[in-house]
Amino acid sequence: MAKPSGFLEFGRTTPTRRPVEQRVHDWLEVYQDFPADALNAQAARCMDCGIPFCHQGCPLGNLIPDWNDLVYRNRWQEAIERLHATNNFPEFTGRLCPAPCEAACVLGINQDAVTIKQVELTIVETAWREGWIQPAPAEVQTGKTVAIVGSGPAGLAAAQQLARAGHAVTVFERDGRIGGLMRYGIPDFKMEKDFLDRRLEQMRAEGVTFRASADVGGIGGGAIDARHLQRDYDAVLLAGGATVPRDLDVPGRDLDGVHFAMDYLPQQNRRNAGDEVSNRGFISAAGKHVIILGGGDTGADCLGTAIRQGAASIAQYELLPEPPKQRPDCTPWPTWPNIYRVSSAHEEGGERDYSILTKSLTGEHGAVQRLHAVRVEFVQQDGRQVMREVPDSDFEVRADLVLLAMGFLGPERRGMLDQLGVQLTERGNVKADANKMTTVPGVFTAGDMARGQSLIVWAIAEGRAAARGIDAYLIGESVLPSPL
Repeated sequence: MAKPSGFLEFGRTTPTRRPVEQRVHDWLEVYQDFPADALNAQAARCMDCGIPFCHQGCPLGNLIPDWNDLVYRNRWQEAIERLHATNNFPEFTGRLCPAPCEAACVLGINQDAVTIKQVELTIVETAWREGWIQPAPAEVQTGKTVAIVGSGPAGLAAAQQLARAGHAVTVFERDGRIGGLMRYGIPDFKMEKDFLDRRLEQMRAEGVTFRASADVGGIGGGAIDARHLQRDYDAVLLAGGATVPRDLDVPGRDLDGVHFAMDYLPQQNRRNAGDEVSNRGFISAAGKHVIILGGGDTGADCLGTAIRQGAASIAQYELLPEPPKQRPDCTPWPTWPNIYRVSSAHEEGGERDYSILTKSLTGEHGAVQRLHAVRVEFVQQDGRQVMREVPDSDFEVRADLVLLAMGFLGPERRGMLDQLGVQLTERGNVKADANKMTTVPGVFTAGDMARGQSLIVWAIAEGRAAARGIDAYLIGESVLPSPL
């Protein structure tokens, strides 16, 4: 245990964000450095519980009390070894994970939880700075080959694990750069892409081959028939994500100026990276009245991006009611609480409103100009919640740009999945057994493609689990760890 009285002596503190008036004019990460003495105190708050429920909250099974204790004792190199034992990419989760481990922290029953996420991030950044993170190539090659389709966190985690087990791994990515949603879906103000690139360099040095602009199951230039991978490789992992967005089925949806969030966000990331993006096709919020439909993280990412692009006004609408400020009875400890959260983007501006149902979009000359909506309420009827419109609550607002950030429905069916003939679940995800193998022998799946839309920490856990399943399939057994 770090310090037996630490949780009594120290309160929870978190890193501060750069001033709003400064950060909205750049694309750099919003957080400031966390002082070392403050971090030591936060690690000291860990109680080393007899039953550490933070393990239950973390899909990776991170050994959180262990590395909290090591940080408190300034044994940083041992801390990164313990952290890497369960998590390939703590610099990603330390920035992007919503920290379900903190929601499950035992201290959180009647106090503020331990600042687990910040301790994790500081461990890995210290390790990078000190040069402790080096390539770890396999000592012996198995002669087996694996093709991984998709270079998001699930595909990358599986690739690193399999390469370290001695297999020849090739990662295929249809976009122009490697990284999946971390590259194109996460704004730079949440994670600058240099942190991704340095990890990819480590993986290249470990023997992983990356092939960008390789559209497996697609059509046209760069397209690769998925059956060719099945023929040419000893195993195939499908980690292409849940990329089919939920659409808005209302009159006026086809007007110009109505776009999916994942058509909008990647363009700015490409520009930030120096890639050529045509002005003609570029979706910009500059000078426009923007409406974002969807109250989740993707909507917040659109909000922060639109603010930096110079939107005239922004409103973010959510269909569901506003969550409570405190943990409700329906999500008791140690479950993830549905509470009102304020992201860095919400601090920067824009309006948030809840229980809003879009009825239609209207405009002139083929371009959207107005959004028409009504307020709704949720009532109990026959033992279930039913949504109904509030009488006389209709309203309309100016809308020059409407961004749809309402979630995702699962993986794309046409192309790769059809070519391979894998079966889907009732929810439309790729069906897999306990070893992450699909209904097609030698073809595996992981991440959002198998789970549906989920968290980065779940994607990494899925990738590690799939790596173990593939390793056992190829050589008969596996010593690779699996959190699932």
